[in-house]
Amino acid sequence: MPSDRLFPALQLQPVAVAYTPYNEKFAVPRQPELVQDGCGVIELLAPYNQPEAVRGLEQFSHLWLIFQFDRIAENKWHPTVRPPRLGGNQRVGVFASRATHRPNPLGLSKVELKNIDVSCVNGNSKVRLEVGSIDLVNGTPIFDIKPYIAYADSQPDAVCGFAPSKPATEIEVRFQAPALQVIAQQQVNYPNLQRFIRELIQQDPRPAYQQHQSGERVYGMSIWQFNICFCFPEVGIAEVLTTEVISR
Repeated sequence: MPSDRLFPALQLQPVAVAYTPYNEKFAVPRQPELVQDGCGVIELLAPYNQPEAVRGLEQFSHLWLIFQFDRIAENKWHPTVRPPRLGGNQRVGVFASRATHRPNPLGLSKVELKNIDVSCVNGNSKVRLEVGSIDLVNGTPIFDIKPYIAYADSQPDAVCGFAPSKPATEIEVRFQAPALQVIAQQQVNYPNLQRFIRELIQQDPRPAYQQHQSGERVYGMSIWQFNICFCFPEVGIAEVLTTEVISR
């Protein structure tokens, strides 16, 4: 039954910002916990950066993050979308998907809480939540943080439609010598860089319509202080051509 109720406008203010390895949307895994080395930090913003605001949070192993898709153009949503898990050819309703283009650009992500770091810098409190594998672009605004409650939030026998399990990682990732040379030079600061790059590319960040294709086209992704260039010379095979250090 239609409602003529007028809803007051909701004004949202970020309570935190996410710091992650991913400098652009193209590099971000499509879900958390798909790439083991893609960890992040959630830093609370003033006036929410008070130790009291996270009191008791150390009792929980996982968190829900409510965030904004702030890299998405406004008012570009459509009632149907083409999920990558369906090959990018079939359409489903936007509310039957986790598409980034939504009427309200809000997302929900579950992450592991690894550590809570509370310090004081120049008389100001600093509260940082170190989290596990994350699926957010660096600098993403966080609107709310909630503890994950297993008995209420977990439903092991849930029906998950077109996404019943993690996507298969059947891509073999090879590294050319120039890329391996830079990776070796970064071993001290980034000991798992090669594994991180491999797992990212195995998720196949290309648009769904380009997946299962091969050719000489070179793709690039930006993570941490690196630009990664790679291609798919054969179906099921990716080659990392170069790993370039970005000047900052």
